[in-house]
Amino acid sequence: MSSDERLQNPLTDALFEAILLLKNKEECYRFFEDIATVAEIKALAQRLEVAKMLQRNETYTAIGEVTGVSSATISRVKRCLNFGADGYQFILSRLKERNN
Repeated sequence: MSSDERLQNPLTDALFEAILLLKNKEECYRFFEDIATVAEIKALAQRLEVAKMLQRNETYTAIGEVTGVSSATISRVKRCLNFGADGYQFILSRLKERNN
């Protein structure tokens, strides 16, 4: 499935190209600390953890307790897992491969 055309534009392309130039976790921390708020970064990290937990078939209650996100956020991540652009699917697969 292709990415959402509403998201695609030269500025977003440039952002993603910049992210792809980051070489390690330290560079990611430095770049994202400057480009995003702490709350924005934490929200992205929470969503990734929600996706991991949903793949493990954990309950909304357990996910909410661990991540602190609302059931609405859990539902949104679940929709993306099931009907999205497969972004969560392929990154979770790559993370699993790396950890094996």
